[in-house]
Amino acid sequence: MLHLSALISGLGLGSMYGLMALGFHVTHAVSGTVNFAQGSSMMLGAVLCYALAQGAGWPLPLAALLALAGCAAYGLLVERLAVRPFASRGSNAWLMSTVALGIVLDNLVMFAFGKEPRSLPSPLATTPIELGAVGLGVYPLQLLIPLVGLALAGALHGVARHTRWGVAMLAVVQNPAAARLMGIPIQRVIAVAFALSTLFAGVAGVLIAPLFNVHADMGTLFGLKAFAVAMLGGIASAWGVMAAGLLFGISEALITSTLGSSYTQIISFSLVILVLACKPNGLFGRMEVKKV
Repeated sequence: MLHLSALISGLGLGSMYGLMALGFHVTHAVSGTVNFAQGSSMMLGAVLCYALAQGAGWPLPLAALLALAGCAAYGLLVERLAVRPFASRGSNAWLMSTVALGIVLDNLVMFAFGKEPRSLPSPLATTPIELGAVGLGVYPLQLLIPLVGLALAGALHGVARHTRWGVAMLAVVQNPAAARLMGIPIQRVIAVAFALSTLFAGVAGVLIAPLFNVHADMGTLFGLKAFAVAMLGGIASAWGVMAAGLLFGISEALITSTLGSSYTQIISFSLVILVLACKPNGLFGRMEVKKV
């Protein structure tokens, strides 16, 4: 039962990493840039959900929806202030500006929200699941998170292939100059990609908040792991980053249950380095072919 519990917990964690990594995939695919404040976006979703549900007393589903709307708005802000001014001039300074904006957000939340970790009660994270008379040691929410993650990955694939905005995004990816000539509003498409990116991170934050304490620094390590997952799966592949997230989460949970938490980060990141040394484009990525 111990390994079954670890497997289910790992699926939940891995899906959260995969959701955040999907955000890296979306912006990289559309604009060749990423939001290195993705961990802060996850934290923002969790904190906003807590503030609206516990502080303002709103129903949890409504608080979650408004928190996600706030995360999407933050994505638009990141694109407008920290990415567009530099990317439009061909500068890579957006690498540092997105990190800086994330640090600013973390500290603003720390001043407004406080340093004390808080818990967000949820009916899905109150009573562990029992199989007969044996407790599995996991909550229903931990089973829901993988379902939500896979559903969002499928929805992203469907939107990209079968909707007008999705086709526009693919056109921007393939040939920005031709897309502009066809009347596609490139800057608006990129802005939507960043809003989607932070929305995915916000979903991860809202889902994980009842299982972890909510605080201003909660997104730092999660953001690093999500970027590792994006590289591990192949940042150009939506299904690849989601699959890599599940693999990463399961391996983390199994290492923790077998060897203890002291070895988790050492072994899991060592495995990431080893895989990327053997497959630089990730497990599911392919080398980009350029015509010269």
